[in-house]
Parts: sequence; structure tokens; C-alpha cells
Amino acid sequence: MTRSADQGDLLPARRGGRRDEPASATALHRERMRQRLLRAGPASLADYELLEMVLYIGLPRIDTKPLAKALLNRFGSFANVIAAPEKELVAVKGIGESAAATLKLVHAAALRLAHAEVKDAPVLDNWPRLMDYLQAAIAREPIEQFRVLFLDTRNRLIADEAQARGTVNHTPVYPREVVRRALELGATALILTHNHPSGDPSPSRADIEMTQAIKEAAGALGITIHDHVIVGNGRQLSFKREGFL
Repeated sequence: MTRSADQGDLLPARRGGRRDEPASATALHRERMRQRLLRAGPASLADYELLEMVLYIGLPRIDTKPLAKALLNRFGSFANVIAAPEKELVAVKGIGESAAATLKLVHAAALRLAHAEVKDAPVLDNWPRLMDYLQAAIAREPIEQFRVLFLDTRNRLIADEAQARGTVNHTPVYPREVVRRALELGATALILTHNHPSGDPSPSRADIEMTQAIKEAAGALGITIHDHVIVGNGRQLSFKREGFL
């Protein structure tokens, strides 16, 4: 019977009819984690174990546990690790382009899944999932990013686009460009959002004034601004809920 690649991790090789030494401790450890993942689900694995499993896709010949723990020590959580910029990942000893690319692939998959959760249903009826998506998409960005969610007449997502990127505490936004893009897409409503890299979602005076300017420009053309959400790390603030809109 042909032996599978996974079985081969555990079974000793043969030379001249004799068995070699048993499989390495690393291979056995990986197999145990695979089986636990399949049988008990991802919640059964600690953050460092999830990172181990991700990393050994890109680094199949080394023990990835020390790297996983080094990444967690540097960035603080699994989510922060996969969201970290490539240049910061490769600055960690032992993380090269292959490992960094694997981590960014996982991040891209997570974002696509979160986006799919809000794409086809009315956004205003799916607010918690929208907040989860915004947290995943921009909360950990090291500079401010201003995004616009363009909605149709049923408040379904037409497009989610970054309109501007700025510095750690400022992003230039031009209301006429936001409105022009809404007209191009045929959007009838917008949700504005941007991140605060400091983690504090409290709005600045400039944030409030910019929102009002976009609301006035959009309103003149019959486009509704449903909300402006500022995203911090693990927190968010709704302009509508707080009375700023």
C-alpha cells in the first residue's frame, strides 16, 4: 500500500530492510498538533501553536516553536503577528521572505473571509460583523488610513476603498473626491471610516469638521452618510452613536 506524506512524517525510513531511528521529535509534535486541530478545532491550539503550524508551511525543515514565541513576544498576539508589515516581520531573527509571505497569506485570507461576511447582506443589519471586518482591515495599520464603504439603495456593499493614507496622526481627505467616486460607482449611501494608530478612537476637531464637509457635499447630490467609524486597536467609535453626525 502506498504510504501518505503525512504518515511518512511518523514512520521510520528503511535501509536494507532495517528501520532507522524513530521520526524526529519535531515531526511527532507537528503530527500531534495536526490531529488536535482536525479533531478538536482551532480553539484547542494556543496562539504560539497556530503560529508554529503556519510557519512550518514556509519553513518545513526547522523547529518553528522558538520563532512563533519570538513573534508573539515582539507583536503581542496572533492577530498582530499576521497583520504586521513585512519589513517588521523580517526584522525578527529567523524570519525571512518565505516565512513572512506565509504569514501575509494568512492575513489576506482572514481579510477576504471577513469581507465576504459583510458583502452580500445589508450592512446596517450586520453591524457587529462590519466592526469585526474594520478591526481586521485597518485597526493595526501603523499610519492613518481613510476608507469609504460605498452602498447601494439596499445598503449592500458595492465597494470598500482606501481614499487616502497619511501619517501616524493625520490623513488628508478631499470631500469632492469622495463624492465623485460615489457617483462613479452609483452609490446612494456611504460609511466613512479611518483608524487611529494610537489605539484611541476619540475624534479630533479635524475629524469632526472633515465629516461635516463630506456630509454637506454628499447631501447636495442626494447621497446619505450613514456613519463615520473611527477604529482603534480593539475599540471603535461611531459618530452617529456619539452625536457627531
